[in-house]
Amino acid sequence: MREKGLSSEQLFSFLLAKKGEDLDHAHILSSMCTIPHPVAIRAHMEFMETNLGDPGLFPGTASLEKLLIERLGTLLHLPTACGYATTGGTESNIQALRMARQIAGKERPNVVIPESAHFSFKKACDILSLEMRTVSLDNEYRMNARAAEEKIDRNTCCLVGIAGTTEYGMVDPIADLAGVAKDLDIFFHVDAAFGGMVLPFLDHAPAFNFSLPGVSSIAIDPHKMGMSTIPAGVLLVRDRDALCSLMVDTPYLSIKQGYTLSGTRPGASVAGAVAVLEYEGIEGFRDIVAGCMKNMKRLTDGMETYGIERAITPDVNVATFTPVKVPPPWIVSWTRKGHLRIVCMPHVNADVVEKFLKDIGEHHA
Repeated sequence: MREKGLSSEQLFSFLLAKKGEDLDHAHILSSMCTIPHPVAIRAHMEFMETNLGDPGLFPGTASLEKLLIERLGTLLHLPTACGYATTGGTESNIQALRMARQIAGKERPNVVIPESAHFSFKKACDILSLEMRTVSLDNEYRMNARAAEEKIDRNTCCLVGIAGTTEYGMVDPIADLAGVAKDLDIFFHVDAAFGGMVLPFLDHAPAFNFSLPGVSSIAIDPHKMGMSTIPAGVLLVRDRDALCSLMVDTPYLSIKQGYTLSGTRPGASVAGAVAVLEYEGIEGFRDIVAGCMKNMKRLTDGMETYGIERAITPDVNVATFTPVKVPPPWIVSWTRKGHLRIVCMPHVNADVVEKFLKDIGEHHA
């Protein structure tokens, strides 16, 4: 540390210079996060000092977390869902697998996941000493339900499906997988960290939620398409006993037991997440999602006029294309199979899409 502190002017000159080194969202086409909604920012600022790790000290903020669970549970067809606000999909997925392992009580437990699963499942299996069995994808980059069933044995404690894959924006056959899980009495976790705030607002979206009896838990991230501040994930669970299997004693806190992974937990981003849900409502989110899907269609149509073909038609707003060089300053990403990947988040608006298409056209003329 410095012997003598900086002045406020010096400090913020330094900090803002560092922020200036960050990439501009106006050119970021690869992120599943976006610029937070103005009401999320305002709410976050109002709750900066709150700590949901000791909820008895912040009963008002704790009630907002309960409201968040209720709102998202209702959105996903289970108003009585239990759960809590996590730091995001990684924590939610770790906790889901931890629950499944606890409940199953297997000596050498394994989990069955698709090849398209987020890398957080590798972390979870490493931490929890779980054997990870990956299942191949079909020609539409979805998990093969029959192949998944063949991977399951008496030591399987959890089956995982993805609703909005990170690379291709696809939804696994969740209804079929839920049926398998129910028939075999296996915990079934749905990673809807991205798709959970998209699919409910689309017409004719594939089933992925608690309306399917075999679904045990769902990960959903308000800090993605929910436009909340970071970090704001949510783990929703059908059975309270499953969640309580994670309980540990917290004797010196205001609440004497807890099932969360993190100790100190920010209330600010929870307030931000609730703020956006309450402000926009179903109608607002339908418009936001419709705009993102419209922009993705325009992007896809424009790319294909240049001979840059889509890799697949996605279920949510993640567009992938045959490999092509992208000119600066645009920031894109690439799938493991080498496809160009663009996520049409709210900040990737119609003007951004047109500017990108113009640059792509000039670059490939």
